[in-house]
Amino acid sequence: MTAVTTSEPLDEAAMVAAAESALADIAAIRQEVAKVIFGQEAVVEQTLLAVLSGGHALLVGVPGLAKTKLVTTLGSVLGLDAARVQFTPDLMPADILGSEVMDQDESGKRSFRFVQGPIFTQLLMADEINRASPRTQSALLQAMQEYHVSVAGKRLDLPRPFHVLATQNPLEQEGTYPLPEAQLDRFLMQVDVPYPELAAERQILLETTGVAERTAGRVIDANRLAEIQGLIRKMPVGETVVEAILNLVRAARPGHGNELTDRNVSWGPGPRAGQALMLATRARALYEGRLAPSVDDVHAIAEAVLQHRMALTFAARAEGMTVKSVIAGIVGRK
Repeated sequence: MTAVTTSEPLDEAAMVAAAESALADIAAIRQEVAKVIFGQEAVVEQTLLAVLSGGHALLVGVPGLAKTKLVTTLGSVLGLDAARVQFTPDLMPADILGSEVMDQDESGKRSFRFVQGPIFTQLLMADEINRASPRTQSALLQAMQEYHVSVAGKRLDLPRPFHVLATQNPLEQEGTYPLPEAQLDRFLMQVDVPYPELAAERQILLETTGVAERTAGRVIDANRLAEIQGLIRKMPVGETVVEAILNLVRAARPGHGNELTDRNVSWGPGPRAGQALMLATRARALYEGRLAPSVDDVHAIAEAVLQHRMALTFAARAEGMTVKSVIAGIVGRK
């Protein structure tokens, strides 16, 4: 099996040493997060995979499932500067990006000074992102893709690494604004947050209602996170994995020969979905202690990467079909 990579690879010994060091750090991160987030292993894994891949994640779940807690915990454990924006209908782009204010010195001379908004951070939590208007949501688009913003005609670079972890309530839709497809495509993964299992919910009751509450400490810093992200991009990818990604993404688009997709999907994922799968499969392999991803990794994260990049036809929705069932059908045929 031939291996391909998109950047200059490390030699084998250096790769193994770097991977072992990264794996130890990832294990420590998981252990520290588990002190605060009980159960929800799949949610923690997918959110961490998005960050390790250098991308953004959209966490979807009903209130009270520790979505905000997870994001703040990750900020502490990863050693990132973090900020939170509570999205509301009256939130303006300047509330996120910042604005210019006029200063006057002792001599009376006036000048403008830019006051940075909360987006100038390394980990931005966009809480209930769908409650803001499209005008405000669009303020994030350039930042999420280009890692800089334009204010008063000037380019301002954001701190690196830069990640957006947004939350969304899937039930309460009154007074909300659906995210534009262009913005959804910027999220590397959509992480669905389910209710906790019985054992985890029992632990939540016991651990969070006492006098003292557990906190998570820092395990790595931003520079170390950037090193791990760079290592993931250097990991070799087998030709079979590349073909599996291409076949999966193309099969999820109508008009490409997949009967299930043609019958139920109105539009499918673009090339950015394939890029996300390439990075996330590498991250998942490292997360599980392997030096190269497999086709199983592609299938395991297919739903999280593809579901927000697809839309069903009206007829499919009327028949009770879901995007998840379509993806499961496509994966099952691969």
